[in-house]
Amino acid sequence: MKRATLRGQPLAIQIRWMIKRDMPEVLAIEQASFDTPWTEEDFLSALRQRNCIGMVAETHDRIVGFIIYELHKTQMVVLNLAVHPELRRRGIGRQLVERLINKLTQQRRDKISLEVRERNLPAQLFFKALGFQAVRVLREYYPDTGEDAYVMQFRLPDSTSQTSKTAA
Repeated sequence: MKRATLRGQPLAIQIRWMIKRDMPEVLAIEQASFDTPWTEEDFLSALRQRNCIGMVAETHDRIVGFIIYELHKTQMVVLNLAVHPELRRRGIGRQLVERLINKLTQQRRDKISLEVRERNLPAQLFFKALGFQAVRVLREYYPDTGEDAYVMQFRLPDSTSQTSKTAA
C-alpha cells in the first residue's frame, strides 16, 4: 500500500501488552515524537514498577503507537503516549486512550490523569476531544525547558447524577 492511500483513513490496529522485543520500534516512535525523548532506560525503569503497564498498537506486524500508564488506587496516570508521526490522526491514539477509559469503574478507578506541556497544543486538543479537562497548572514542571505543565483529567460521570439528569 502506498502511504498516500493510508493517510487520513482510520487504521485497524490490535492493542497488546508491550514486551521487551518491542523496545526498538517504541524507541524509534518516541524519538520521532518528542524533543526530549525517553531513553530505553527510562522505559525499562518505568516498566519495572509493579503498578506500571505498557501497551502497543500494532498493524501488519508493525508497532505504530504505544502508551505507558500507572495504576493507582483510585486512578490511572498516563506517563507516555505516542503514535508514529506518519500515522497520526488515524484513530490510533484515540483507541489506546479509549482502552484505558474502558477500564474505569465507579467502584475503584474512576479517573485518568496526565501532564501535557504548555506549548503542546495538539496534545491538549486531542485529550480535550476525548473528554479530558485541564484541572491544574504545574509551574516550571519540565526541567529541560522550565515549561509549565497542564494536568488533564478524565473522570467517569457520577452514576447518581447521570440518573437524575436522564430522569428530568
